[in-house]
Amino acid sequence: MSELEIQASATGHGAGRPQTAPRGRFGRLRVSVVELLAVLVTLLLLTAAIAPRLLAPGDPLAIDPLAAFGAPSWAHWFGTDESGRDIYTRVVDGARDSLLIGLTATLIGLGLGAVLGTIAGTLGAAVDFTVNRFLEVLFAFPGLLLALLFILIFGPGPGSAIVAVGLSTAPGYARIIRAQLLRVRSSGFVEAATVQGLGRTRILARHILPNTLAPLLVLGTLGVGQAIVWAAALSYLGLGAQPPAAEWGAMLSAGRTYITSAWWMSFFPGLFIVLTAVCATALGRAIERRMRHA
Repeated sequence: MSELEIQASATGHGAGRPQTAPRGRFGRLRVSVVELLAVLVTLLLLTAAIAPRLLAPGDPLAIDPLAAFGAPSWAHWFGTDESGRDIYTRVVDGARDSLLIGLTATLIGLGLGAVLGTIAGTLGAAVDFTVNRFLEVLFAFPGLLLALLFILIFGPGPGSAIVAVGLSTAPGYARIIRAQLLRVRSSGFVEAATVQGLGRTRILARHILPNTLAPLLVLGTLGVGQAIVWAAALSYLGLGAQPPAAEWGAMLSAGRTYITSAWWMSFFPGLFIVLTAVCATALGRAIERRMRHA
């Protein structure tokens, strides 16, 4: 979670050094091209998740032993695996499971983090102290270790992986949201509302929470890429989606046995994991820049 916190720490007003928009025609063009590519790849991934048959009409589970370990070719763009299954079709079909895991885990982490952060920042010093001590205990363990502990208790599977990743990212979200809430509470417009005699509940609902929760869009976008990588890591360890599911982490795990003789079995699922994480990060930073200069 530390990388996400570093990337998202500037989403609040006055946090960190203000970044200026790139100057010059070529600077603006470079940023626009990166953002455009990120949007196009994201749309392509969403199409693969919603309607995979539009991009790959084949069956991702169809086996053809005679075509096993086929290298990338015109017939099989990404090659075939040990059972002769078309890897391109499986990568396209796997976008649904991978994106669903990433989005759901991020929603769980954001929701729980928002609740904990809001409680810590609004219910007084004693509650703030208690919640912070609880978060510090969770931070003593690496996030992936917390996910592994959860799966150890409740068993492997996609559902367990989703909840495990969501719970392991929640403490980081809670700390960011709490810091943002405390920053907003000390701002001038909240002090002005207090001087005008507005009640505490009204100030919280009309002024503090809207300005605190606005950066959640940025945090969520950045977090989706991280959640997908973590879920793929769990599947790679055999604790998430199980074979023959066409999930990128599970495909990556299946291909490691043949990495020296059939590199394409691991390369293409890994490529799309990285590509999705990079696109999510690029979109999150683009949203953050536009919110800052709005």
